[in-house]
Amino acid sequence: MAHKFSFYNTLSRTIEEFIPNEEGKVSMYTCGPTVYHFAHIGNIRTYIMQDALIKALEYCGYDVKRVMNITDVGHLSSDADTGEDKMLAGAKREHKTVMEIADFYTKAFFKDFDAVGNKRPEVIEPATNCIPEFIHMVEVLLEKGYAYVAGGNVYFDTSKLQDYYVFSSAIEKEQLAVGVRDDVEEDTAKKNKTDFVLWFTKSKFEDQALKWDSPWGVGYPGWHIECSCISMKHLGEYIDIHCGGVDNIFPHHTNEIAQSESYLGHRWCKYWFHSNHLNDRAGKMSKSKGAVLTVSVLQEKGYDPLVYRFFCLQSHYRKPLEFSFEVLDNTVTAYNNLVKKVEALIAADEKIKAAADQNKENAAAVLEVIRNSQDSDENVKKEFEDKFADAISNDLNTSMAVTLLYDILKADTNAATKLAVVDSFDKVLSLDLIGHALADDSADIDPELEAFIKDAIERRAAAKKAKDFTTADAIRDELLAKGVEIKDTREGVKWSLV
Repeated sequence: MAHKFSFYNTLSRTIEEFIPNEEGKVSMYTCGPTVYHFAHIGNIRTYIMQDALIKALEYCGYDVKRVMNITDVGHLSSDADTGEDKMLAGAKREHKTVMEIADFYTKAFFKDFDAVGNKRPEVIEPATNCIPEFIHMVEVLLEKGYAYVAGGNVYFDTSKLQDYYVFSSAIEKEQLAVGVRDDVEEDTAKKNKTDFVLWFTKSKFEDQALKWDSPWGVGYPGWHIECSCISMKHLGEYIDIHCGGVDNIFPHHTNEIAQSESYLGHRWCKYWFHSNHLNDRAGKMSKSKGAVLTVSVLQEKGYDPLVYRFFCLQSHYRKPLEFSFEVLDNTVTAYNNLVKKVEALIAADEKIKAAADQNKENAAAVLEVIRNSQDSDENVKKEFEDKFADAISNDLNTSMAVTLLYDILKADTNAATKLAVVDSFDKVLSLDLIGHALADDSADIDPELEAFIKDAIERRAAAKKAKDFTTADAIRDELLAKGVEIKDTREGVKWSLV
């Protein structure tokens, strides 16, 4: 029996107990990236929190199947069906084909997605794979009277709905008004301001790179329809949870519900999970501000991607989170301190230390010893695991989950028990503290060599401060001669044995 699980449902605007359509099983759909540019760290925050939700559900006994789309066609520069196709804009910017752009940025997205400890969805489907499904849904919506053809395009008629503003009329009407105030080009073919495009034809964009034959002319699908069709293709007529960022609520998710439930004739998705924005001091992170801060850029600056994950997990997913390098540097210190504590625990248990010494390149073998240790106190372990399950199942309280991680490290119990609990928590947190502790060469270093290294790093820092770069380079060479390589990073000088 799965552990009781509750989270904030954007549709009902309350924290609800989660009851899936099929007991013990979860069908989940998450909006994937539009692959016209790099995903910035704000985008990745959303995927980290979705990953934590999936792993929390699994920790609490649910079997989760997750589907994600890749938008490689149809997403215009305004979510309200105006402006240029983002994919085409990306292709023009980089003098490549749309498919080259899609391939490059899909790979870049998953590189960063993987680096922060996320588990890939079971199904990842590009929109361009599903053109027949899109056309079929549009045909059915026309037959049912929920859509109309005007100016060559096919539109969804929102006036046919009892309540178009399903998430909150106040929120959605305000966002619609913002779109109007931004002097968005008005589509005169629409019957109602809130109507949206299901299928564009050449009447809209003569230079569109990707086009398909349809009953309404050569063209391509609107952005909103792809999520509905891809979800139904892989998860059926009912899904349990739909995830996205708060910026997806209107109009994207509002339109998904409108077309999906009109097509199906019944409720489509009961629970909606939305993560809030990552801001910097200038406001919400976006791709329109110039240089895009990505996880890969953080890595180039010397940050471990899991430190960024740790930074995100310490805040609640429904709260805006402000990013700064100063805060990230503090997170580096906190993360490294946790790794050091785990190293000390490994060293304190003879059997686990022996396994670590014998399997320096095989963390999985050491984890197996930790999981099977007869010295672990099962009562203490269960007590902490129950507290952890309570935290993550209470509106995904990851900050409390992190607090429990600190609590077990301070608890009055043996090293084997603490390591077993850290390993258990990592099924959700995915911080790889044990793996990092095993990979840290400094744990087994000769004390005299360690003292020499620290002294050399201090002498080199003083030389650099005095702009005596010849001496600084000589100290680097001196360390290298002793088999020690140093690297300058944002969080200070790091060294390793070579």
